[in-house]
Amino acid sequence: MATDDMYKGWVGEDKSSAEGKMVWKQFVPKVWEETDVEIKITHSGVCGSDVHTLRSGWRDVPYPIVVGHEIVGVAIRVGSKAEGDIKVGDIVGVGPQADACLNRDADYSCVECAEKSENYCARRIVTYAGKHRNGSKTQGGYALYHRAPSHFVVKIPTGLAPELAAPMLCAGATVYAPLKRFHAGPGKRIAVVGIGGLGHFAVLFAKALGADEVVGISRKDDKRQDALDLGCDGYIATGADPDWATKNARKFDIILNTVASTKMPFAEYLGLLRLDGTLVQVGLPEGPIPFMPSGMNGARRTVAGTYIGSPSEMREMLQVALEKNIKPWVEQRPMKDANSAILDLEAGKPRFRYVLVN
Repeated sequence: MATDDMYKGWVGEDKSSAEGKMVWKQFVPKVWEETDVEIKITHSGVCGSDVHTLRSGWRDVPYPIVVGHEIVGVAIRVGSKAEGDIKVGDIVGVGPQADACLNRDADYSCVECAEKSENYCARRIVTYAGKHRNGSKTQGGYALYHRAPSHFVVKIPTGLAPELAAPMLCAGATVYAPLKRFHAGPGKRIAVVGIGGLGHFAVLFAKALGADEVVGISRKDDKRQDALDLGCDGYIATGADPDWATKNARKFDIILNTVASTKMPFAEYLGLLRLDGTLVQVGLPEGPIPFMPSGMNGARRTVAGTYIGSPSEMREMLQVALEKNIKPWVEQRPMKDANSAILDLEAGKPRFRYVLVN
């Protein structure tokens, strides 16, 4: 059972934890507040961010740490001051964000929170590797229980399977938000770079939003059939055709780049954009990528970045997923196999998301 002062989960004690060396042990959860919801975790998605964080790839992290920010489970305790209509027994989820300023500070006015773009709040707090406003460390979902501020807890729509909803809370929202922002839909031709955990969601949502054409792009030809099975209208294998960039020049309105490599042919991707086209970089490499501004000037192109999804965007996305019967490719694995799951993720084995199950 959960207690106020101790949970159990997979704890990363240092950088070696990314090598499959997380330890199952007790850890201290967020100190309870009456604005919180406590969740008995049933499903926790395995995200590339978990591995980047465990090894301090983006920045040094405050070990010990419990990762996992695609959390779905049953609300077992709802604070007396909790927001929304969440009740004990509801199936709920938590994504990569734990909190934001929400304009609660008299000396600080936040336009982002006022506009329900809490994911861009300068004082946002992440679901793990951060600190709550009350000083508690944020800890994630590779565990039995999770405690979160209610503003960032979303109800999972009835009829949407929890194992499918879990990876939508980060991977799904990370691509859904820019597709909506840049008006993916009828009349638009869209390319998705990287047919993986993020990319396969991008294909599914781009098709659901009604894009005229969706094309998958990957280095090798081995994901061609997967891309077509997901609904792609075409596929480009950049390593198999030396003329791929020339053949597809000025073809796409939107490119969603999910690749997190520093060695990507970024300049060539830019050349695939039509006049006023936009490349949205959602993959986050651990180092700089090659970028030449001249690649934008000749066709009035834009390079943009977006960050996860706000609570309102996540609710909208989950409803779209339910109504359009979106089925991400998910492999369920027992929570006890978390270490082997992250090793398999690093080896590129999932097609396309792992979800840990309690």
